[in-house]
Amino acid sequence: MTIAKVAIIGAGLAGLAAAKTLVAHGVDVRLFDKGRGAGGRMATRRVEVDGQAFFFDHGAQYLTARRKVFQATLDAVGAKPWPQPGRYVGAPRMSQVPRALAEGLDLVTGRHVVAVEGGRGAWRIRHAPAAAVKPGKPAPSEGLAEEGPFDAVVLALPSPQVVELLQAPAPHLATLADKAVMAPCWTLMAALRERPNLPDWLQLEGGPIAWLARDSAKPGRHAADECWVAQASATWTREHLERPAEEVAGLMLTALAKLAGPEALPTPLFAAAHRWRFALTEVPLGAPCIWDADLALGAAGDWCLGPRAEDAVESGMAVAAALRKA
Repeated sequence: MTIAKVAIIGAGLAGLAAAKTLVAHGVDVRLFDKGRGAGGRMATRRVEVDGQAFFFDHGAQYLTARRKVFQATLDAVGAKPWPQPGRYVGAPRMSQVPRALAEGLDLVTGRHVVAVEGGRGAWRIRHAPAAAVKPGKPAPSEGLAEEGPFDAVVLALPSPQVVELLQAPAPHLATLADKAVMAPCWTLMAALRERPNLPDWLQLEGGPIAWLARDSAKPGRHAADECWVAQASATWTREHLERPAEEVAGLMLTALAKLAGPEALPTPLFAAAHRWRFALTEVPLGAPCIWDADLALGAAGDWCLGPRAEDAVESGMAVAAALRKA
């Protein structure tokens, strides 16, 4: 049976890489993502304070390329070197990278896929408004939609979300995905009135702040702004995982003030914390992807190969190659 129509759940780098590869070979692909646009952890948050817009790259902080394919991708989407040779960021924002890759693709946003049902040649996708889906709660009946049939389905999501969706249609694949371990990360976004006594970036060991970046220093940003992003270590995040975001923002601001030295940290114009439950791959699966040819069902993500964005792209290309063979 020819696979001509494919649903891909998740429009991060793995999902986009799989979609671009399949579309280039004439496959009809429909992407689903719960976010407002493509990108996943390649995210940028926009906030407005008293009529002024501030932007924060609160997900992935930079990209590295070890192979020519990913380097060519970064060049094609206009990524710029920062903060040192070998590291790249999207310009004018990190979200520009997935936005450029998503151009021309059939992408459905703002929809949370709650079930994958059926089988090869007859897969159906059930999805609800993203805002209506609460972790640990039953899927809402209101606003629920169903699409299909699809010949094949690819899940390009963090491994715990893959496990959840595969429990019913393919428990053996869910067991495989469950071998990967992903770490959480609390992220602080702060717009300050003036520049603190801090360098443009810092990489630290453990503690409330493991990475600090002055977003305004990145290529293409508004250099006069003082937009800062601080990311906590996995250990600290786990210790504070279920605390309210407001409390975590306060704790991380205190840690930021200590880093700034004896002078008081400038009063924030804006400060908020964002929790990434599945931020970084700690223990990868050790295989490029998951694929069951009999079911025409698979999964991909950085959790298959490692913690880097390039790993996500290679995994997405791998599942696309496996699907084409089917």
